[in-house]
Amino acid sequence: MRAPPNTCVTSGPNAVTRVAKAVQGAAILAAMERHQLTWREVRNTLLINLLVWGVICASGAGGVYSDALRAGDGRSYDHIMSAWVANHALIALFSFGLYLALRRWPALAASMQNILRSYLLVLLIFLPLQLLYIAVLDGVREGGGPLLVAPRGFNVFLELAWTTGTFTAVTAICLWRRGQQRERAWQQAQTENLQLSLALEQQRMQALRGQLEPHFIFNALNAISAMVRTGDGQLALGGIHRLSDLLRYALAASSCDHVSVREELDFVRDYLALQGLRYGERLQVRLDVDDAVLDAVCPPLLLQPLVENAVRHDLECHEGDSDIHIRLWCDDAQLLVCISNPVKADAPPNPGLGMGLSNTRARLQLAYRGEAALQSGEQDGRFVLQIRMPLE
Repeated sequence: MRAPPNTCVTSGPNAVTRVAKAVQGAAILAAMERHQLTWREVRNTLLINLLVWGVICASGAGGVYSDALRAGDGRSYDHIMSAWVANHALIALFSFGLYLALRRWPALAASMQNILRSYLLVLLIFLPLQLLYIAVLDGVREGGGPLLVAPRGFNVFLELAWTTGTFTAVTAICLWRRGQQRERAWQQAQTENLQLSLALEQQRMQALRGQLEPHFIFNALNAISAMVRTGDGQLALGGIHRLSDLLRYALAASSCDHVSVREELDFVRDYLALQGLRYGERLQVRLDVDDAVLDAVCPPLLLQPLVENAVRHDLECHEGDSDIHIRLWCDDAQLLVCISNPVKADAPPNPGLGMGLSNTRARLQLAYRGEAALQSGEQDGRFVLQIRMPLE
């Protein structure tokens, strides 16, 4: 009796859950067409906006104060700083509102044409308000003079530059953030789609294994029934014990994605021992295995259906001894398996259901994504089956 496989990788979550997550990932892209602002985002935007403009005002006031000291101007830094804050209060509020608007309605900056339209709208609405605001401030600073002071040409150019620079910076930040969000959403959708594909393939693999298990049990029971018909109770009892060991491994391996080649070969030997009880000395099998492949991994229940196929198409087609050859070796990071049996020209056909080969070919395709191959055909009077798959 052998222990069940000790290295298992269980299958993933239900595919329906994966579909839901993939749809959710795609919905992220659609949701960005109209972003819902949260209180936390508004608060963080306000704090960052105040910090940035605070640094701008502090730096600008520092430069003016340095020039004032060299010129012998007696104004204090606090006085200059308060003037900078007052002059830039409205444009700071503008940058805050512009950022929220672009985040709330991404279509405003969805194309260069929309960006130009938004910019012209800013020039038509905000720039006159900014000039009016500066004129009022200058009037107040005159100390008893007129409330409004007409802005000079340089001041108009300066405010235009501040407005354009602020609009450009805020728009660039919004576009960058949107690009980052779309990139993350795309990566998430790709990840979810990959997980979905993996889950579906795992379910297909489980379905194939589900087909294999009853097929194996049916054929094993046929072998036991053949022993019973011989009238040898001890032989049949030994076959039942062998079958219980085989079923224990088959059930344990069915929950694994990979097992070692060593475990698969032990399972094949147990299966051949069961068949040996039925066929006796007629069952002649040569097993050549390179020690380098014993610790490699392969899909569970991979070899037994192929060996069973060789036994059925050999011993069940004639009354002589079998000549089954099983060989495993490695070549250029590839694991190679070759199973062959003689083809008797005068033997009656034994068609079977063909499940062994078709099932194995489908499982290899799912497990190795085209990096494994199964080839079969007649060569020099023998039916030869060869598998080539990555050595892992």
